[in-house]
Amino acid sequence: MVMTTNTNTAATTGTTTTGATTTGAVTPAGTGGDAGGRTGRIDFAKAAPKVFRALVGFDAAARESLDPALVELIQIRASHLNHCAYCLHMHTNDARKAGESEDRLHMVAVWREARHFFTPKEQAALALTEAVTRVADAGVPDDVYAEAAAHFDDAELGHVLALILTINTWNRVALSTAKRAGTDERR
Repeated sequence: MVMTTNTNTAATTGTTTTGATTTGAVTPAGTGGDAGGRTGRIDFAKAAPKVFRALVGFDAAARESLDPALVELIQIRASHLNHCAYCLHMHTNDARKAGESEDRLHMVAVWREARHFFTPKEQAALALTEAVTRVADAGVPDDVYAEAAAHFDDAELGHVLALILTINTWNRVALSTAKRAGTDERR
């Protein structure tokens, strides 16, 4: 989905997107469907353009004033947890383009065992990302929230929470519409 630092908007068939093109009411060939390439799922941007534009706006507002490297780490970790290959592929590529090291990208999934790759602030954001993403498991524990609050002021913490909410939403959109990893529509 549209989860990038590229927030330039362009009108496509009457729909505002951030680089994504829309071609019809069902997923274009090669971008969704099952492993056999079958399609038939909706193109979310085309089917619900107002909702899509609102989500793009929410996403852009969420990342405002946050460090771009932190943005990608949060999006990568949530995408791991949600098993969203489409978003994981997109955000690891975005992180590389922004100068993120391969070592850190490989360690995001196991950050607790490789803490020395991440700052305490990044660790707090990753722990909060996990808690919010898995909110049904145990809620957001007080200690996880307190650790994040110790590293972010209220405005930053609000943006971090909003970013976690947006990537979880984008993951669910991508999974529901069977987006295929490697078919980044922003290009």
